[in-house]
Amino acid sequence: MKIKFLGAAREVTGSKFLITTDSGKRLLLDCGMFQGKGLETDGMNRDLGFDPEMIDHVILTHAHIDHSGLIPYIYKRGFRGSIVCSNATRDLCSIMLADSGFIHEHDTYTFNKRRAKKGLPLVTPIYTKEDAAACMSLFIGVPTEMNFRIHEDIKVRFTSTGHMLGSGVANLQIIENGQIKRISYTSDIGRPANRILTPPAPFPQADIIITEATYGDRLHHDNQAAEEELLKVVIDTCVNKGGKLIIPAFSVGRTQEVVYTLNGFFNRGKLPRTDIFVDSPLAVNATTVFRMHPECFNKEVLHAMETDSDPFGFNSLVYITKQEDSKKLNDHKKPCIIISASGMMEAGRIKHHLANNISNPKNTILAVGYCSPATLGARILRGDKEVSIHGTIYPVNADIRKIDAFSGHGDYTEMISFLGCQDKSAIEKTFIVHGEYETQKNYVAKLQKEGFKNIEIPAKGQEFNVL
Repeated sequence: MKIKFLGAAREVTGSKFLITTDSGKRLLLDCGMFQGKGLETDGMNRDLGFDPEMIDHVILTHAHIDHSGLIPYIYKRGFRGSIVCSNATRDLCSIMLADSGFIHEHDTYTFNKRRAKKGLPLVTPIYTKEDAAACMSLFIGVPTEMNFRIHEDIKVRFTSTGHMLGSGVANLQIIENGQIKRISYTSDIGRPANRILTPPAPFPQADIIITEATYGDRLHHDNQAAEEELLKVVIDTCVNKGGKLIIPAFSVGRTQEVVYTLNGFFNRGKLPRTDIFVDSPLAVNATTVFRMHPECFNKEVLHAMETDSDPFGFNSLVYITKQEDSKKLNDHKKPCIIISASGMMEAGRIKHHLANNISNPKNTILAVGYCSPATLGARILRGDKEVSIHGTIYPVNADIRKIDAFSGHGDYTEMISFLGCQDKSAIEKTFIVHGEYETQKNYVAKLQKEGFKNIEIPAKGQEFNVL
């Protein structure tokens, strides 16, 4: 059996790992897009490194686009195998992949207008909304903790990671030559004290572990301190300065966490009287999917729902879907909070809100999640004095803040604790993926101190024999 690392290898995005069994079965762990590298990203995403028609199954750990976003593309290229995931992941993908297809169509249309003016040949989107809708027929939703047989010699079981709604460790049992090989791909590991979701669960003993290192050299503040900091930023911006608080947040996960926290402030009478807008059609739809899956909620949320039937909505909160309503926020003169996607500030409506607000010192830009180094969000957070947004240079005069504890990724102590359910002596090999290379090396050193051995940091395209 072989494992080939086709993405998220010494970088954060583009999750794709190809397992080829001795009998010729091909399993793709995740099928995610590379993100945050400008024009280079398109070429990286189109060059898959495998023939989609030859893939038998995609094992999908969760719905984030850097894990699921190329599924419509491989469908377009001839993939007709099954896509096995949790029920919540399937439901999220039905809206997230369609949204991604719409973005590709829109961005290609805009790009082609510029190319046409220069007399250059037009390009086609990597996939469309139609492709995204068509690929959903291949999805198979599986309950968490259920052993699901995808082939007579292959079983998969998802165990919760607490990273996002429906996310799970993909635990594979593959029989070859009468021997069982146990492979666990943790994908992204959540925090043990998630505001909404059940905490990460112990996963079955593995022979081979593939695991992430996004925050492999960082520590988070605790949730209570983060919530107090959020309330402080709201008061400082919207009350003391009379400005706008712009919160770039991923439509699925971070937006719901921020809204749930603000809802708690509202219920306890702590939230200042200010307008709050969630400006993201995808976030609106995703919140609907959240409401459909209370089985993913932790005990605190379920308890809160006994007295508050909707923890994702309250009187001063407005969800916006229409583009014309989004544009009206440019002329909104009163202090307010605007939560909009994307979290890395690379695409979507957030870029328009940044363009209209980043140069005003009364305003605050508050990051609540990870930003890859090449993204607009990273440039803003590292203190660039001016940034380019849609081709126009804007001075950065707004207050720039960051609260790491709203991240869906565990820090290095939380990730190591999560791996603590394993008997280290029984692990034959651990592969470290999803992280900047220096971060991965730091994380490996920490794992070694904890007694983990035989650790590899694979490069993109590297293939390993797993005996």
